[in-house]
Amino acid sequence: MTTLIDTRSEGAAPRHPEKAARPDTAILRKPSWIRVKAPGSPAYAATRKIVKEHGLATVCEEAGCPNIGECWEKKHATMMIMGEICTRACAFCNVRTGLPDALDRSEPARVGKAVATLGLEHVVITSVDRDDLADGGALHFADTIAAIRDAAPDTTIEILTPDFLRKDGALDVVIDAAPDVFNHNLETVPSKYLTIRPGARYFHSLRLLQRVKERNPQIFTKSGIMVGFGEERNEVLQLMDDLRAADVDFLTIGQYLQPSRKHAEIKEFVTPETFKAYERIAYAKGFHMVASSPLTRSSYHAGEDFAQLRAARRASA
Repeated sequence: MTTLIDTRSEGAAPRHPEKAARPDTAILRKPSWIRVKAPGSPAYAATRKIVKEHGLATVCEEAGCPNIGECWEKKHATMMIMGEICTRACAFCNVRTGLPDALDRSEPARVGKAVATLGLEHVVITSVDRDDLADGGALHFADTIAAIRDAAPDTTIEILTPDFLRKDGALDVVIDAAPDVFNHNLETVPSKYLTIRPGARYFHSLRLLQRVKERNPQIFTKSGIMVGFGEERNEVLQLMDDLRAADVDFLTIGQYLQPSRKHAEIKEFVTPETFKAYERIAYAKGFHMVASSPLTRSSYHAGEDFAQLRAARRASA
């Protein structure tokens, strides 16, 4: 079973103060195809120890990912840079919100050392939104990529970035650091943005992904959505067309899981058969790689998927 993290902690500041006044919504019982084992293997504990020794945060923990046990057993931890507090307040997200601390300039080097210690062939680096910074944290991303290349030169690097909304020139700083994969999630269909992702803009995010390919066509681009918010099938198919128009290579689709009663409610548990149908359609629309299942997340099986993505590009050349 997935652990649900409440919006309040005993004796601590609220995790999501902006959601405190929201009415409670029922948390639906998960169907059998979403149940996962609780983490606790020796390999999981070893990965956790390395992460903590280097003073790092992971989105696996902060977002309450259901796959943490499986991924950490393989030493596949997704590092979350620039702190644990996000300046956005998306209705689906379990990452703490508020005013973040100042950037830790030693963090990129510590990430690089942790990647080398874990012996990762492929690493995913994500971050909180940092609307408080002039560049949205773009230079910190670039410094982290450089530090990983210095400490673990054979490791391929995938980044999952914020949208850098109203941060002129920031995106190009990250692109020029030349990650192997540039991921930015659309999260949901445009009709749900006002309620699910109110601080973001759908077409800005599409343009961001398109800009990556314009500036460096060698970088693989990737985006993902969650389903279960009440979106229509045709809206999902139109989103696929929008991403292909932006030349995005890789699409992920997973089931939204409600972190607490204060978060956006689940409207539907999408069946495995529907996920398979979305996968077939996405491949038919021209994506080089598609991961579509109830438990799919942006960085789930990222290393294996990157190998297939690279092979698919070579085959189509």
